[in-house]
Amino acid sequence: MTTATQDRADADQHAPHRAGKRPTVAVVGLGYVGLPTALVLRESGAVVHGIDVSAERIRTISRQDVDLLDADRERLRKALADSRFTMGTRPDAIAAADAVMICVPTPVDRGRAPDLTALESACDAVVSRARPGQTLILTSTSHVGATRQLLIEPLAARGLKSGEDLCVVFSPERIDPGRDDHRQEEVPRVLGGDSARCVDGAAAILGPITPRLHTVSSPEAAELTKLHENAFRAVNIAYANEMADMCGDLGLDPIEIVEAAATKPYGFLPFYPGPGVGGHCIPCDPHYLLASLGDDRRAPLTEAAMQEIDERPRRIAGRAREVLERRGIPIEEASVLLVGASYKPGVRDVRESPGVAIIAELSLAGADVHFCDPLVEALSLDGSGDDLDRVDDPASGTWDLVVISGSDPAFDMGWLNGTPVIDCTHRLPAQSGERRELVS
Repeated sequence: MTTATQDRADADQHAPHRAGKRPTVAVVGLGYVGLPTALVLRESGAVVHGIDVSAERIRTISRQDVDLLDADRERLRKALADSRFTMGTRPDAIAAADAVMICVPTPVDRGRAPDLTALESACDAVVSRARPGQTLILTSTSHVGATRQLLIEPLAARGLKSGEDLCVVFSPERIDPGRDDHRQEEVPRVLGGDSARCVDGAAAILGPITPRLHTVSSPEAAELTKLHENAFRAVNIAYANEMADMCGDLGLDPIEIVEAAATKPYGFLPFYPGPGVGGHCIPCDPHYLLASLGDDRRAPLTEAAMQEIDERPRRIAGRAREVLERRGIPIEEASVLLVGASYKPGVRDVRESPGVAIIAELSLAGADVHFCDPLVEALSLDGSGDDLDRVDDPASGTWDLVVISGSDPAFDMGWLNGTPVIDCTHRLPAQSGERRELVS
């Protein structure tokens, strides 16, 4: 199969509902990827049944108490009033669907090894219920070979051959939570199947919800494409943090340097420093890339970048301790406020959040740590069940140190006047009388 790019018009000719039939799509996993995907599929004309193992997640979606862009929130409101959109915890709907999209999380464990528990369970459920004529689309990021190992080969063992009896494709998600300028219906999708028929089957489902489809030669090529995208970001974020530290040593503003370099119209992409990385992609996906290589191959640049990313929150906590000690305050007696507990502004998600990692390090050292984040209502460490102290009005407290992990630009920071600050974002406007401390 040759590599080709198809625009929406090319893809739409395959769509079943263009011929008067609305495709039925089962979306397995209704998290940050699955729910927006299910909503945009329904809007495109498909009949959608969402499946999630968590009954509480289904109830939360039904209450519309979920983290969504405004456009997706409106889609959810309309979907809940539409009989063509249903949800449940039982996987029975898989067998009846024309297409199945697998959108479950693929995290890493404490040792940074890929955790395939949810993916393996979801694929097992799909394989055991698959039938001839279906199109199965895996979107969850995983190691190179996952689509073949978890779908194509088990299906063959059942007597269902991909490309003949049914279609199997890997098409990685490209959802950027909290970013309204990167809506999924505006971002091209990559398709990797092991036959042209498989690609056509996936194009019929995905064509109506994306502006362009880019076909690659195999599921493995599509899997590596996704891993390459996010490993590229990880390496550049690690370098941006290193550059910020060098700017600190040289007495320069890292944001000024990045923005000046970004005026070059070629050969440079701006990446900005921060407290580390979080969420379901950057802290995890490069580890899936490394796992794809096996034990006998190394990728030293990627390994070094991931080590720097892992160490960043610990380095910031160490810097906080130095600042406190320089002021004569033992960390065991310090009152510290962290601003920004979610992994990035505009979302509630605290998965792999560097802010949470900083809190954990400071708490372990004995500091009295509070957090302030308008979107995060509760936070506990290591599954202890004990919620940390959340501060609604930071001006009401007296802090020995404030660590800015991340915050919404609209969040009023006027209360910081005179307070020692470690601004991990390097973006906070200087306040009169404020004592700014660098990370490095």
